[in-house]
Amino acid sequence: MRAGLLLGVLSIVAYSEELPPGRIIDDVKCSADPSQTYALYLPSHYSANRAWAVIFALDPGARGRLPVTRFQPGAENYGYIVAGSNNSRNGSWEMSLAAVQAMVAEVTQRFAIDRKQMYLAGFSGGARVAMQVALSTSQIAGVIASSAGFPDSTPRKSVPFAIFATAGTEDFNYLEMRRLDRALTTPHHLAIFEGGHGWPPSNLAEEAIEWLETQAMKSGRRPSDQAILDGAFARRVAQANSQTSEFATTRAVQALIDDFEGLRDVTKFAARVAALQRNKSVKQAGKKELELEQREEHFLIDLVALEAQLANPAARNASLSSLRSRLADLTHQANAAEDSSERRLARRLLRGAIVRSIELHKDPEYRRLLDELPIAGRPGG
Repeated sequence: MRAGLLLGVLSIVAYSEELPPGRIIDDVKCSADPSQTYALYLPSHYSANRAWAVIFALDPGARGRLPVTRFQPGAENYGYIVAGSNNSRNGSWEMSLAAVQAMVAEVTQRFAIDRKQMYLAGFSGGARVAMQVALSTSQIAGVIASSAGFPDSTPRKSVPFAIFATAGTEDFNYLEMRRLDRALTTPHHLAIFEGGHGWPPSNLAEEAIEWLETQAMKSGRRPSDQAILDGAFARRVAQANSQTSEFATTRAVQALIDDFEGLRDVTKFAARVAALQRNKSVKQAGKKELELEQREEHFLIDLVALEAQLANPAARNASLSSLRSRLADLTHQANAAEDSSERRLARRLLRGAIVRSIELHKDPEYRRLLDELPIAGRPGG
C-alpha cells in the first residue's frame, strides 16, 4: 500500500453516531472494518453544526488511549477532536498505514471535520508514520512529532505542513530532533522537556495545539481569533522572560518572532535578539552546544560501528571488549549525582544502545552486558 493513497478515501458527508462527548472512549470500532479501532475524545461542547479540527494520533505500541489522554486538556480548551489508533504499532509499515487509513476514513465520515485543520501526531515510530503520511498527501496541515522525525531520519529543509516537534532531555532521539530543528526553514517549533523518550506531558501537548492554532491563523487555514492570539502571545513572552540564561532567552525570543511575525508586532523582540546575539556569553553558549552535539554524534557513530562488528566472527571479541569499556565509562557519567549536559548525553547514548540491542542486533551476549550495567533511568515510553 502506498502512503500517498491513504487520504484519498475521505467522505463527502459527515454524520454523527451517539458517542458521548467530554470523555475518552477507549474502543470505537471502524464500521468498514471492526478489527480497526481507535480511542476517541470529543470536546464536551461538540456539535455537528460546525466543523472541528482533528488530531489523528499514532503510538508505537498501539496504545490509542495514551496520546488521547495527553491531548485531552488542549482538545477541550481549543475545540479539537482527537482519535488514537489501537492498531498502528512499530513493525509493519503496511499495518500502520492501513490503521491510519481506516481511522481517518471513519472519523471523517462520522463527525463534522474541518478539512483545512486535519493533523497527525505520533511518538517514536508513530511519528515516522505520521511524517510519511503527511509527506505523501496535501491534506495534512501539520504534524506533532514526538521523539522521532522523518521516516529515514534525514532532516529536510522544507515541508508543506507545519511541524511541532518534542524531545526529552534524556531522549535517545534528542540529537535527531535538534538536527530537524536546525535544518527546517518552513514553519516549525521544537520544544524540549525534562524527561526521556515519550509522548510530551499534557501541558506541552496543549502548547502544541495552541501553536497549531496560531499557525492555522497565520496561513489562513482558520479565521483569526484575537483572544487565542493574545493568550498565546502573552504566554510565549512570559516563557521568554523566565529563561535563566541569555542563550536560552535568545532562543526563546527568536522562536517567538518566527511564530508570531505577521500576527503581532515583533519589532522590539527582533531588536532584543540582535542585542543578545552580540553578547560574548551567548556566542560561547551556542558554540558549546554545537560542540556537545558533535561529541554526541561521534560517540554514537563509534558505538554503532562497534555494534555492527558483533556479527563479524573475526572482530566480535575485540568489538565486545571495546563496547564494554565505552559503556562502562558512559554508565559512570550517567550515574553522576548532579544533573549536567554530560550526564544527559551519557543517558541518551546508553538508552539508544539498549533500544538497538532489542530492535536491531538481538545479540544475547551484548544484551546481557547492557542488562548488567547499573544504568539510571532505563528507556521507557
